[in-house]
Amino acid sequence: GSGPDRDGSGPDRDGSGPDRDGSGPDRDGSGPDREGSGPRPEKERLSWDLLSHSDLLPGVYEGGLKIWECTVDLVEYMAGIDLQGLKVLDLGCGAGLLGIAALSKGAACVHFQDYNSEVLEQLTIPNVALSQAEPGHLLAGTNQDSEMGENDEPPGKRSRAECSPLSRCRFFSGPWSLFGQVHTGRGASLKYDVILSSETLYCQRSYAALHHALSSLLSDQGTIYLATKAHYFGVGGGIHLFQNFVEEKQIFDLRTVKVIDDGLQRCIALMSFRRGKSS
Repeated sequence: GSGPDRDGSGPDRDGSGPDRDGSGPDRDGSGPDREGSGPRPEKERLSWDLLSHSDLLPGVYEGGLKIWECTVDLVEYMAGIDLQGLKVLDLGCGAGLLGIAALSKGAACVHFQDYNSEVLEQLTIPNVALSQAEPGHLLAGTNQDSEMGENDEPPGKRSRAECSPLSRCRFFSGPWSLFGQVHTGRGASLKYDVILSSETLYCQRSYAALHHALSSLLSDQGTIYLATKAHYFGVGGGIHLFQNFVEEKQIFDLRTVKVIDDGLQRCIALMSFRRGKSS
């Protein structure tokens, strides 16, 4: 998780070259899809040097290359969460640590969203590809103690596509304002059992788009896990302001389940639909 002003995302992709027309086919294994416009000309693509030396450029770069403190908090909290067989979204994914943790806990599929396609291409996707690439590592859900049948191939001879964590992933880039539209505009709406998000509450201007994306994408019985600072000095957001926003909308219940008092106060909060309010 990183802390972007992310109000949506472009079409999905599982992996090869970018499909950036807003509606192209899903891809298995590489760059993200971007919503709405055509490919960004090379001269307009963000400089990697600029990205790597900036925490935030509002509306241009939303902090995805930095691993923020709250991301580590939520990864540790996830040790006690059962994600086996669930559909998970890492919203504002940055380096993708939350989604990678979900993969390691047996999530059926994990989708990664970040504002910047460059972050997904240069950081998120490589991290996911390497996350379970150790020799002899079996993906969650496989039985290491089961006996091999006569026609079974040893793990080392299985195809890379079959064993790669990318086979359970898709990647999206773009603003939150479009992310819900991508899924709900395809006939059957895609809903997630769990949405994970870290350091995404720093900008009050993005709360409406974030709230809309969450309410559009969460399944009726789903849960949202937010990791955030109590207050973001200099930009004005934080958990208390977002909780007020959520209460005004009367769609979600939000409760803080963990507080970390280590310098600037941080917390983990859970959100779920109020009874009868799911979309």
